[in-house]
Amino acid sequence: MAELERPERLQIMLTSEELAALENWRFERRMPSRSAAVRELLRRGLHADEFLTAAQGAKSQDFGILPSSGIVDGASRDQGGSKL
Repeated sequence: MAELERPERLQIMLTSEELAALENWRFERRMPSRSAAVRELLRRGLHADEFLTAAQGAKSQDFGILPSSGIVDGASRDQGGSKL
């Protein structure tokens, strides 16, 4: 059997609103798959200026992608977190 070009698998959990945002972004840019869209968003995020690292003790629930969660990019809005 041939080796996979991308042998690592990453599974994530999204809210229905987050999935809709991903799908809308994907279709607007004619991305071939969800995986391709997620890889592109990761690439852009990791190369962005002022990329923030997670604070010690941060939990995965602290990292929503939509502002309605009250927490964006690992910081609460009332603690200086960014507002989209």
